[in-house]
Amino acid sequence: MLTHLKIHNYALINQLSIDFTKGLSIITGETGAGKSILLGALGLVMGNRADLSSLKNAEKKCIIEAQFLLDGYNLESVFEELDVDYEEETIIRREILPSGKSRAFVNDTPVNLSVLTALKVKLIDIHSQHQTLQLSDINFQFSILDALAKNQAKIASYKRGLRKYNGLKKELKELKDQAQKSTEQYEYNLHLFNELEEANLKVGEQKTLEEKIEKLNNIEDIKLNLSEGLQITVNEDLGIQTQLHSLESKLQKISSFSAEYEELTSRVSSIKIELDDIVTELESANEQVDFNPNEIEELNDRLQLIYNLEKKHGVATIEELQKIHESLSEKVAQVEGASENITKKEFEIKAVAVKLDEVASLITKGRNKGIPKLQKELKYLLTELGMPNAQFLIELKPSEIYTVNGKDELVFLFSANKGGNFGELKKVASGGELSRIMLSIKKILSSNIQLPTIIFDEIDTGVSGEVSNKIAKIMNDMGENMQVITITHLPQIASQGQQHYKVFKGEEKGVTTSNLKRLNYDERVAEIAEMLSGKDFSESALTHAKELLG
Repeated sequence: MLTHLKIHNYALINQLSIDFTKGLSIITGETGAGKSILLGALGLVMGNRADLSSLKNAEKKCIIEAQFLLDGYNLESVFEELDVDYEEETIIRREILPSGKSRAFVNDTPVNLSVLTALKVKLIDIHSQHQTLQLSDINFQFSILDALAKNQAKIASYKRGLRKYNGLKKELKELKDQAQKSTEQYEYNLHLFNELEEANLKVGEQKTLEEKIEKLNNIEDIKLNLSEGLQITVNEDLGIQTQLHSLESKLQKISSFSAEYEELTSRVSSIKIELDDIVTELESANEQVDFNPNEIEELNDRLQLIYNLEKKHGVATIEELQKIHESLSEKVAQVEGASENITKKEFEIKAVAVKLDEVASLITKGRNKGIPKLQKELKYLLTELGMPNAQFLIELKPSEIYTVNGKDELVFLFSANKGGNFGELKKVASGGELSRIMLSIKKILSSNIQLPTIIFDEIDTGVSGEVSNKIAKIMNDMGENMQVITITHLPQIASQGQQHYKVFKGEEKGVTTSNLKRLNYDERVAEIAEMLSGKDFSESALTHAKELLG
């Protein structure tokens, strides 16, 4: 419910601050006084496009602020989806700067215009004679029928299921597309995988092979140098081992004479031990050195295999080849397991479809019960509004596909004249008829679901007499369940509101301004009297105005 509207520097308005309450509120004023400016300001604060022409003073910024009481609207989840803090008393502010830039805030949190647009649907519903095309919208027609059928909970459940169903269908398509794509590459990937699988590569193998081959390629030099090294070491007369043994023997004879000689003897003994170990290893290495042409051929073949695989896959190490091997394994397994995954996904889809069909069936059942009730209520209200021969032909047909509105096709046709042909609303109903149909539908909806604040912008144009009284009564009845604001030129309707506001023009420093004020009882009597007979109203007009006010 709109509780407060503040406007600064917009169009003809310098400064405006006005409170609104629940029930039916009336706005009147002379043509051109600025009623459309109020609607424009509300449109801006709810996300409509803005430009510099909106600024009364082009050197100052325009600020429009609307406060809403959201108790009972159940909008917490909507605010959560929009990532905006929910407050029971929510303030929406729009600023238009002299530079042309625009800023928007919800509860002092900066937001983009899409957030305001999303909230607008939940908070404000503006209707005029030129905004009745919604009647021909199939989604709106379904919403009318579902309101009477009390289908809201079932529709919400169905839409959750439909989102899941569509999500699974998308996943199935991706699986099939991937399977198709993978199958086309399967044979080649399998060949590459088997090639690497058979190679059975080990980390560090390449370096080991290269070292072995280097050794075998230089086997003769290795053998010669090992043999000569042994000769130098173990020669019976001049070998290092013999000489070192003699040196140790000489020093042992004098080691007892001083600590210095004893240390030297010990060091020589250590060298001798180390040399003995070296000799043992040299002898072993010399014995093991053997040229085997078959071995070097095998090693070269193995190393060449590694080189070829690295070149083929554009890598430089066995580690990278192993990663490719793992990737190929996944791709091959994906194709080999694709059929199973597709079957599993299809089973999930069928399970969801069964539940969707169950909910859709309940929705259809409720709609079939609601159609006679809707036709009856529309017939009654339109008769009250001066259209006694108006009839609706509402048919529900089964659909084979899932739509956002269930598995039904809805035919919503209208005839305004007795014995006339039925046709689409926009083709067979006049502007005035559409306005009265929309009013009737909104009345029905207000009795069945929580509606946002509704603003009727002169939808009573061209109506007079008893019909205007009926329109006023319907709006008043709607005001018992929701906030209704109507802009009107008819005194019969103006007299029905719980609150009455007047838009009027003034002048400040030689500049025309537009203002809005809430009327007290006496002011209201005078306003209605003026609406009855003009500015120079008579005593009889005043008396009539008081009678209308009850």
